[in-house]
Amino acid sequence: MIMEAKGRGATGAPVDRRTILALSAGAAALHVTPSTAAPAGPLALLDYARFAGHVARFNAQDREEPLNLIPNSAAWEWMTRNVPAFECPDPQIEEIYWYRWWTYRKALVRTAGGQISATEFYARAPVSSAVGHHVMEGRWLRERHWVDHILHYWLSPGADGSPPKDVFKYSGWTIWAAYQRWLVTADTAGLRAFFADFQTYYRGWERERMNPDGSFWQYDVRDAMEESISGSRTDRNLRPPLNSYMYGNAVALAKIAELLGHADIARDYRAKAEGLKGVVQDRLWDADAQFFKGRYVHPGQPDDRMLADVREEIGFIPWYFDLPDKGRGYETAWAQLTDPRGFAAPAGITTAERRHPRFRYKVEGRCEWNGPVWPFATAQTLTALGNLLNNDRQVPVRSRDYFVSMSKYARTTYRNGKPYIGEYLDEVTGEYLHNDPERGRYYNHSSFCDLVINGLVGLRPQVGGEMVVNPLIPQDSWDWFALDGVACQGRMLTIIWDRSGDRYGRGKGLSMMADGRTVARSGKLERLSVKI
Repeated sequence: MIMEAKGRGATGAPVDRRTILALSAGAAALHVTPSTAAPAGPLALLDYARFAGHVARFNAQDREEPLNLIPNSAAWEWMTRNVPAFECPDPQIEEIYWYRWWTYRKALVRTAGGQISATEFYARAPVSSAVGHHVMEGRWLRERHWVDHILHYWLSPGADGSPPKDVFKYSGWTIWAAYQRWLVTADTAGLRAFFADFQTYYRGWERERMNPDGSFWQYDVRDAMEESISGSRTDRNLRPPLNSYMYGNAVALAKIAELLGHADIARDYRAKAEGLKGVVQDRLWDADAQFFKGRYVHPGQPDDRMLADVREEIGFIPWYFDLPDKGRGYETAWAQLTDPRGFAAPAGITTAERRHPRFRYKVEGRCEWNGPVWPFATAQTLTALGNLLNNDRQVPVRSRDYFVSMSKYARTTYRNGKPYIGEYLDEVTGEYLHNDPERGRYYNHSSFCDLVINGLVGLRPQVGGEMVVNPLIPQDSWDWFALDGVACQGRMLTIIWDRSGDRYGRGKGLSMMADGRTVARSGKLERLSVKI
């Protein structure tokens, strides 16, 4: 039984969240049981049977201890009801796409209090560090109630009217992610039901971490990025993550307030966002290093003029929220992404620049963010890179860099030859570093499927029914791919790339279908835009 929770709508009248938590599959679909036949799903092009072998293989490799909310025996049924079908010529990217949906399902749990949420570590209680990833990935599920449950768990007020205290344990971009989800679902009633809770969440961060000047301080461990070169578990430093997250949250709240008819609230949050943009651009940008950095604010220090002497992957986070102004030179930071002395390594994107003398300094198994590759940070950086490539052409990176990074990401999502997603890994060998493989098993602390859909395939829904498809795939790479069964703003979308026209028989080139009908087409991999 889901406890009833109420929010306030645009008119101030209570909104019963029970209806929000039981959308497309109904309230009875809180626990999925096996069925003898899985539904075909709303596919216009592909056949789910083509991909069933992936899940059969994942199930066979898993000892399933302990059982979770949706057992392996029901995994394929759950996936055919929820997951857009995807195929491509790269067998690892395709396999990991399906694997990450399989593991996402594993992370859905019923908590001790009877609520539904998503875990970070398998078979442990939920923690708040990756809620933004959970929502961004889950926004593509056709059954909306799963992400509604996650938001409800973390945002709903308790007896004292406040959200769970654990929600402020780690920095988060929950409101931004919820707004990005709305661009997919167009579920305005859902935003309205959570609107008061979003504001309470934002005010909670102001109470917990805001400085008198409106900036935010944080420990590196509470950014979920402990043992970093620039950070500290005890010092209250200005860091790009939380200041960028709160900018994104403020922008999202302003847009939500405007959508719901609250012009005064929208104005207040736009002002907060502008203030935080100033913090990041004016106080965290190192003009000499051409990079966003942390700023030290040690107790007893007379001022906060000391920027860290290291470039770290957190310097790319501002682009996750489209924060940096164009034309002011900030884009030069991205030259470090492909520099082997910077962040480019054989097994992925490092969390600190490789040229720094303290790169990979010795820490005894304590979650090092001093250089190893972390899927958490990789997902953030690739989301940011996708935004940059879609919004600014005058940059030192190209779609090929996104494509290569995604290929590395997929290639390293293996352990002992089997799909595996853990905490962090060696930047050269790709070996997962945590000594306890059980700790990292099915580590739900990043996104991947969202990067395929929103980045590689390039589906980027806009306000007002405009659908943009801008694949971040080099023209000379894949000859074909297909994404099918994407529920988006009330339509069912299919995106096809077929260089020769022979694979799918729907013509040559790139095309988008809505409800089985072609609505846009191009002869090459390029940006498509259509209002549906």
